[in-house]
Amino acid sequence: MRNFRYPDSCGAPNVGDMNRVAVVTGATQGLGLALVEGLAQRLSTGDTVYLTSRDHDRVRQAVEALPAGGAQVRGEVLDVGEPDAAARFADLVRERHGGVDIVFGNAVMRVGPDDDPRAIIDTYTQVNNFGTTRLLRAFAPLVRDDGRLIVVASTLGTLNQLAPVLHRRFDGLTTLDEVDEQVAAWRDAVKDGSARSGAWPGFVNIPSKIGQVAAVRALASQRRDSDLERGILLAAVCPGMLNTPTSALWWDVSDAPTPATAATALLDLALEPVKPEHYGELVRFGQVVPFKPGTAERR
Repeated sequence: MRNFRYPDSCGAPNVGDMNRVAVVTGATQGLGLALVEGLAQRLSTGDTVYLTSRDHDRVRQAVEALPAGGAQVRGEVLDVGEPDAAARFADLVRERHGGVDIVFGNAVMRVGPDDDPRAIIDTYTQVNNFGTTRLLRAFAPLVRDDGRLIVVASTLGTLNQLAPVLHRRFDGLTTLDEVDEQVAAWRDAVKDGSARSGAWPGFVNIPSKIGQVAAVRALASQRRDSDLERGILLAAVCPGMLNTPTSALWWDVSDAPTPATAATALLDLALEPVKPEHYGELVRFGQVVPFKPGTAERR
C-alpha cells in the first residue's frame, strides 16, 4: 500500500533528469487505474507515475490502495473538463521534471442508456472531446525523445460508424481547432434536437470517439516527421470491450476481459519500440484500425 502525498511544487525543476515520467488521466478506477498500476510495476523505482482525476478523495484512496514497489505513484487532481486545468498541470510537470515520457489520455464522462443526450452533451463534450484536445495541446510540447502520447478511444471512432454524408466533417482535418469546431457543431445539433434529422447517430459515444481519433490524426499530420525522427509515438488506442459496471449497462460483458487484462496491450504500446505504421492511427491489439471505410486493417 502506498502513502498518499500531494506533489509539492517547491524546489528546483528536475530538468535533465533521465528518470521517466508518466501521466494517466481518469485514473481512479477501471482501465485508468490498471494503467497506473501496470506502469508502476513496469517502470523503475526512480520513475514517477501521476495518477490523476477530478476528485481529491478518490485520487487519495486510489493511490493508497496501490501495491508498493516499482515507480513512485503521485496523486494529483486534474479535471480535464475544466478549460485551463490541463495547461496548468502541464506547466507543473514541466517545472518538476522538464518534460514527460508517457501520457495516457483516459478521462471520460460515462453515459447510460437512460441519459438524455440533450441534457448531458455539454459536460460530455467538455470532458471527452475538448478535454482530449486540451490535453494534446498541453502535453505535446513536453513529450521527450522516445515518448508516448496516447488517447484511449474505441473502434467506434471510425468513419465506418458514421453516415457517409457526415464523413467530410472529420476526414482530413489538420488542426485541433478544426476538430473542436466540428465537435461543437455536433454538440449544438444534439442540444437543439436537429442531430437525428441531420443523420447523426443517437448514441453519443460514436461521434465523440470519432472526434477523439480525428484529434490524434490532426495533430499527427503536423508532427509526424519530427516525432518519428525522435522516436515519439502519437496514437489513439482501443482497449476492446471491458468487463466494467458502465459497459454492463449497454452490453453483455460477462466474458469480456477485466481492465487489468485489457491494460496489457496498451502498456505494451507505450513501452515497446515504436512501429511507424502506428503513428497517428487508432491501434487495437497491435493492429491499425482504419479510420476510413475500405481501408484494410494492418499490423
